[in-house]
Parts: sequence; structure tokens; C-alpha cells
Amino acid sequence: MARGKGEKGEAEAAGAAGVIGLAVASAPSAAVQERLAVLQRLESCRGKANYRFEQGQAAQALGLSRRSLRRLQQQYREQGMEGLKRQLRCDAGQLKLDATWREFIVETYRKGNRGMRQMSRSQVAKIVASRAAAQGSRDYPSRRSVYRILAALVDQQEQKQKRRSIGWQGETLTLRSKAGIEINVEYSNQVWQCDHTPADIFVVDHQGAVLGRPTLTTVIDTYSRCIMGFHLGMEGPSAGVTGLALRQSILPKQYQQGYEPQHLWESYGVPQYLYTDAGSDFTSAHIEQVASQLGIVLCLRQRPAEGGIVERPFGTLNREFFSMLPGYTTRSVKSHRESIQAEACLTLEQLEGLLVRYIVDNYNQRCDARSQECRLARWKAGLMAQGLPPEERQLDLLLLRQHRRRVYQGGYIRFANLIYRGEYLAGYAGEEVVLRYDPGDITTVFVYRHQGARDIFLARAHAQNLATERLSLAEAKSISRRLREARSEISNQAILTEIRTRVQFIDDLLSAPSKVPQPVAAVIVEDSLPVAETAVGETEARALLAPKPLPVIRVYDYEQLRHEHGF
Repeated sequence: MARGKGEKGEAEAAGAAGVIGLAVASAPSAAVQERLAVLQRLESCRGKANYRFEQGQAAQALGLSRRSLRRLQQQYREQGMEGLKRQLRCDAGQLKLDATWREFIVETYRKGNRGMRQMSRSQVAKIVASRAAAQGSRDYPSRRSVYRILAALVDQQEQKQKRRSIGWQGETLTLRSKAGIEINVEYSNQVWQCDHTPADIFVVDHQGAVLGRPTLTTVIDTYSRCIMGFHLGMEGPSAGVTGLALRQSILPKQYQQGYEPQHLWESYGVPQYLYTDAGSDFTSAHIEQVASQLGIVLCLRQRPAEGGIVERPFGTLNREFFSMLPGYTTRSVKSHRESIQAEACLTLEQLEGLLVRYIVDNYNQRCDARSQECRLARWKAGLMAQGLPPEERQLDLLLLRQHRRRVYQGGYIRFANLIYRGEYLAGYAGEEVVLRYDPGDITTVFVYRHQGARDIFLARAHAQNLATERLSLAEAKSISRRLREARSEISNQAILTEIRTRVQFIDDLLSAPSKVPQPVAAVIVEDSLPVAETAVGETEARALLAPKPLPVIRVYDYEQLRHEHGF
């Protein structure tokens, strides 16, 4: 009997070994391999005195009770490796939901993602709950059930988006627009990208009053990552601001006096494609007219994540340029806003000049992280045959701001509380004309006459007495506001006087000796009274130093006076 039992045990061990060899050949999972190793060790102890102890150790190792372990051993003997696998429910993967709810969830998600619309799974779950509440039903799919139903559709949509967003293929970047246009970026001035952001710095006017944070608009060449142009102003993102940035990018660059960079900003031209987001500042009729006249194809990004090329320089400018200037701020700083504004001292013109020098002498001269080549050098090397840029008057017609005004008798025009006069305008007295101007300098405006579907250029009009000055629209409004508060008449001469008084005050302040200041009374005595006379008191000194109000100056038009009074 003992021999028979031993032979039976050997046969069972041999059968188990055969099954084990088959199991190893089929590459089982990690959980099955763990169970197999424990059972093999337990089978080797069968018939020994410590078998019961080893059985308890095996049950503890597998996290089973002794009864469950014996059931697992029985399955292993009868089914082999299949008996060690975890048994799944017969209805695994099946959702126990009403077919009507499933169809409603799928149809709602599909309708919510047609065309330009976007609907998330969370929004679908809220719609399901709203419908159930309207029906008075308490038995409706939970949020988790809605997510499980839409899992396949969401995966399918993500795979489709991945196929559409091609991205880098070796050394070539491929872009795809919402219209399905595929662009292989292979040379300079092929694809330009444009975007806006609030600059992380406060600027002031020429009187030191805080204006706020300007808006920075940049135009980037996709092939070389070179900054082609920018616009810095207090206006928010709009089609006009986009046009001004494109105008600077297309034309050869000009610099403000005193801010000339060491290198030349040689990048200019007309792009073949303009790749932007779907904001109204890029899809307006004005931008479409610009693109049509210049032969630019407008392409819209399919997803916000595809705008990294144009958005990446914003982080670099904030970190390396704006952070080193007075008045720098961040979106997270709120408690120190007053102290930051008190530190601000740069005007918009000064900030623009410094930004030009940083872009030309620093950013465009550095190597891009991917190409490991100087951005400006890569732009030059990748430049195809390129003709002359469009005429400036053509770009003025398309890109500059415009307002309608009427020509007065004598051939002058009023705009922004200034009087402008231009050649040959007297012949158009009483007619309505179109003014196009750069808000950065309104001392010169371009006058057009609307004729049919076109605007015909008439003449340049210059602000009287301000031909040699540089005056922005924001500064002109600020000066007019101060003159109104002082109850002074607003005229070209009053504005010119304010500018010259301010410039002279700043020059005197900067040229003053940096010695220990003397008392105010002593200075006044030395300048205006004999030395032997008594010093003036502090109150009288402040009264003498207080600025005197500007005299009321009226400007008369000689042509108008002769026409009205006959002399």
C-alpha cells in the first residue's frame, strides 16, 4: 500500500511537472508565476511531517485561507495553468445601463464636439443629471458610468488629434491647420506666427503717473525662431495692433534716436503663411483684407498647444528682460502692487527702445535650443529668393489705424485736440477724409479720400508747431487731460509748451550737481535777493518755487481770418 501511494504521488508529481513545463512555455503573468512558485514548493513537501506548516506559510504568502488554498491546489491539478489564473465574471466589461441612456450620452457628446464646439465628459454628466431631474427620475447613470461609456469615443478622438498634429518629422517641422492644410516648414519667411501677451512691467507717462501694463505683440519666423517685429502699446489685442506688428515685421526697421542697437535688424519681408489662433484679432475682415492684398495665406491653429513657438519667447522676455527693469511685476504679486507701481519709472517709448536693443543685440543673436544655430544666421541661410518689400503707403493703407475727419476752411484738420495742415487740402474743404496714423507718433498723419471701393492717398498732414517732436496718442490724451484740469485752452502751442517745459525740467534735474543740497531759503536768497537781506521763510520759498500756470495762448488761422473778415 505504501508503495502504491508512493507511485501515485510520483505520478502526480510527474503530471504536475509536465503541466508546469507547459505553463512556463506559455509565459504566464507575474501573479500566475507567484502562485505557481508557491504551489511548487508546497507540492515538494507533500507526504512530509512539516506539510501542514508549509501549507499555512503558502496560504499566508498568497493571502488566502487554507480552504481557498486547497481549492486552488485542486484547480491546479485539474486544469493546470488555467486553474491558477484569476477567473473573470461572465459579464465583465458590460455596462448594466438602459440602452436609451447609453444612446443619449453618446449622441450628446457627439453633438457637443461637432465643428468648432468642444464638450467634455463632465459636461455630459451634468446634462444627464439635468435631464433626469426634469423627468423626475432618480435612476440615471452616474458620472463614473458616463466616463466609462465615453471612454472609447474619447480615445478615438485623441488618436485622431494626434494624427492631425504631425509635429517634428526628423529635422522638418510639419504644421497642420484647422482647414487641413499641411505645411512643411523648410525655409525662412515661409510661416510666421503672431500672438499677444500683457508685459510683466508697469510703465508711466512723462509726468510719472502709472499707465498700467502694456500689451506686447510679437511676430516670429517659424523656421529660424527669429523675432521679425513687435508692437508695444497700451491698447488691448485687436486687429489694428496685429496690423501694426505686421507692418514693422514686413518693412526694414527704423530705430528711435538714442536707442540704436549695435547690430542691424536685418529680418523683414512678406510671409507665405500666417499661423495664429482663432481669436477675433486674427480672423477679422481687416486682417483678411491685409492677407488678400499681400498674398498671405491665413492658417488657424487646431489646438492651443501648437502655439509654443510664438509663446515661448514671452517667457524668455519676462525672465531675462522685464525682470531686470524697475516696475517689474508678476501675476502672483498682488499684495505688493502699490510698491511695484511706486518703483515704475520707464515710459512706453523708453521701454520700447530698450526692447529693440535686447531683441537685436541679444535674442536674435543667440542660438536656438533645437537648431543650435544663431537665429539671425539661420534666417539668412534659409532665405529664399525675395523681392523688395511693399511700398510703405500700401502698408499704411492696410495696417495703420484710421479715423474719419472733415477738412475745414483753409485746409486744416482737427484730430486728438491738435490742428494739422497739409498740402493741397484746401481744395477739399468741407469733404470727409480718412486719417491713417501710427499711435506711437501722431505728429504726422496720412490723409486719404474714399473713392468707390478704394482709398486714394491725398497728402501728409503735419501737426502745427510739432513737426520736430515725437508725440504718441496716449501722451497727447494725457496732456489734454492735464490742460483741462488746469482750465487752460488746449491748442498745439499749449501742448508744445508743456512738452518743452517738461523736457527742460528733466534736463535740469539730471544735470544738477550731486552735492549736499542747501536749505531752500539760502538758495532763493542767493538767486533773487542781495546777500545782506533777510532770508525768506520756508512758506514764501515754497510759493516762489511753485510752478506758475501757463498763459492762455490762442492760435489763429490767417487764411480763415482773411476769408471771414476780408483783409
